Amino acid sequence: MERRTGIVGLLLLILGGCLPGAGPAVADCPRAQVTPLADLRSGRVAEDRRVTVEGVVTGVFTDDDGLGGFFLQEGDTPPVGLFVYAPALDGREPKAGDRVQVAGRFVRFHQRPQLTRLATLNVCAHAGPPRAVELRLPEDAARLAEFQDVKVRLDQTLTVTGNAELGRYGSLHLAAGGRRFRPGQGAAHPRDGDGTRLIVLDDGSYRANPWPIPYLDAEGTRRVGDRVDGLTGILTQAFDAHRIHPTRTPVFRPGNPRPAPPARPDASLRVATLNLQNYFLTLGSRGASSRAALQRQRQKLTEALHGLDADVISLSEVENRDRVLDDLVATINLGASKRQRYRAVASAGAGTDAIRNALLYRPARLTLLGSDADPDPVHNRAPLLAWFRPAGGGRPFGVVAVHFKAKVGCPPEGDIDRGQGCWNERRTAQAKRLLHWLDRVRRDDAPVLIAGDLNAYAAEDPVATLLARGKRDLSIPQLPSPQRYTYVFRGEAGQLDYLLAPPALARQVSNAGIWHINADEPPFLGFSGRQPAPGPWRSSDHDPVWADMAHSPSLVR
Repeated sequence: MERRTGIVGLLLLILGGCLPGAGPAVADCPRAQVTPLADLRSGRVAEDRRVTVEGVVTGVFTDDDGLGGFFLQEGDTPPVGLFVYAPALDGREPKAGDRVQVAGRFVRFHQRPQLTRLATLNVCAHAGPPRAVELRLPEDAARLAEFQDVKVRLDQTLTVTGNAELGRYGSLHLAAGGRRFRPGQGAAHPRDGDGTRLIVLDDGSYRANPWPIPYLDAEGTRRVGDRVDGLTGILTQAFDAHRIHPTRTPVFRPGNPRPAPPARPDASLRVATLNLQNYFLTLGSRGASSRAALQRQRQKLTEALHGLDADVISLSEVENRDRVLDDLVATINLGASKRQRYRAVASAGAGTDAIRNALLYRPARLTLLGSDADPDPVHNRAPLLAWFRPAGGGRPFGVVAVHFKAKVGCPPEGDIDRGQGCWNERRTAQAKRLLHWLDRVRRDDAPVLIAGDLNAYAAEDPVATLLARGKRDLSIPQLPSPQRYTYVFRGEAGQLDYLLAPPALARQVSNAGIWHINADEPPFLGFSGRQPAPGPWRSSDHDPVWADMAHSPSLVR
């Protein structure tokens, strides 16, 4: 804001600054009965009263999509802050560091004290921005409430642990000490149930759908795992979280760059699993809402599946109609060589659920020996089992595509959330039934690999049930614990998708991993998002899991 001088400034001074907007800069603030900011925050002043306050401006957020005002701060032992709602200053707003006197009405908006309906705003002097209060998490988590509306600096490295609200509200969830994990992942993963490591980086606005979307890198994303140092801004509390509106542009460092497709040896056989996040041809149902979104979904899934380069793929969340699976196969086979083309395993027992499990395989690499499905009513989606023999001869093996019941749609009683999400008893029963069924339909002791979305984290009962029967998680020997996740929920990562094999098959695995192309990417990059990204990024909300089995006497003669 330009300081007002000359005739205009003299007139404003004569009028006592009674016009809305910033008055002239003067050596001292006009004489007034000033109410300390501490009295407003403490409740000693009744709401809806006219008051006059003084303080130094610490942050101005009056852009078109901003908070519609600025923050004042008074004192330093301790400092006290207050938000001044002034959406109609029209270029007359003060600068950070200005000492101002403001008269207006004191109110509480969503329990947050603020000044509104300004009568006067005088810039008294430029005092310079106050020094930020130095804080650290989790050590100072209990003190955050003391510094609401105060300029702070978190003198540490913070990690992006959640980006689900970035496109919708312009905010990122940050955590001290690295990304957060779901409690069901086990004790080896950092997780604080009371949120003492967590802070939300906001964008100086409470409006929805900001444009441009803030905090993006050169690739147009901001992945979970990226880092920021020395975050500085105004600390507030809103929408059930402590937030910082930055007064200095945050500078991020890549901590989790986009990974290349997993390389594979030509001699190996690769098995993979991917939840497709509802591949539907019925528009406006669960998947794409328009033809354009469906085409984007096809393109993204094609790039993801081509990048996986698997010989057998277990798929979850395919619309339960034969033509949908035919459409998917035709889409990913378009332009592929004969050696790369897929064929779907037919299933006559997909059930009546809106979605089904599916298995795709490459006839050039594998011979299909037969298939089966379990119609037991404990399953929401019938497991689909197929038997294969490697092309050129070898011992057969099986792959069963599974998708256990989700943790949503909780009942009011019965199978409620007792720490592992609702429907845990149902998922555990599904695991037990799966084991029983596989024992019954086995073929000459051929090993069977369980592939799919179990909707259970690694330390939860359904996974424990399968591991107790000798199944092995193929990703464990290959990946460090912090990399074993396929899903991010409310800023916490965890593994829901698995390749589980008996020891005889697990011993033949030469490499395995999780291709982190989806869970770490912000949802707005997806096929139905506001800013869909080219490539496989956010082709689903789950990451694919893959494993390479080396040719050996136990698998191929």
